[in-house]
Formats: sequence, C-alpha cells, structure tokens
Amino acid sequence: MKRIPGRCPLNTHQIVDEYFIENRHRLLDIAAFLDRLDRSSDGRPPADDFRTRAFGQALQVLLDPNPDRLRRIHMIFSDPTTEPREALDRKAAWGAYNPSLEAL
Repeated sequence: MKRIPGRCPLNTHQIVDEYFIENRHRLLDIAAFLDRLDRSSDGRPPADDFRTRAFGQALQVLLDPNPDRLRRIHMIFSDPTTEPREALDRKAAWGAYNPSLEAL
C-alpha cells in the first residue's frame, strides 16, 4: 500500500468508527466546563482570565475548516518567548501562556 506523506492510512468511515465516541465525550466535557464558567459564583466573565481567552481562541480554530488546526491550537497555548527566564514561574502549571508576565 502506497502511503502519501501527511495522509492518514484510515478512510473517513474508519476514523469515525474508531474515534467518534471518545471525541464526543471530550466535547461534552468542554460543554460542561463552559457551562460551569457561565454559572460561576464570582460573576467574572471568563474572558478576564488569560487561560479562558486562550481556550476561546482555540475553539475558534476548531471551527476553521483550514488544515493544521493541531499546530495552530498548540501555538495558542505555547510560550512564544525565546529568552530564558531569570527565575522559574508557574506557567507550565497554568497550561497556557500568560502574556501579562512579560510586563513584569
């Protein structure tokens, strides 16, 4: 079988058969997370937090039919800086890059 670089060896039906249920579950988890944010007790809009802003940007990329969604979403959450920090911070534990740390 000849493989085309960058192509999945499974056909569309095989991919849906194999991965639909687990990804349905992930979408339900995301919906539950967003619902909890909407019902949060402090009344702050989710956009007040850099992580939820990044999450929203990632959701927009998911809706984009252009390819390369994985790389683009990964870059939304990644630290784009190249200079080493003088001291460790918690950014790795936050799961998303906080641009406001650059101002410190």
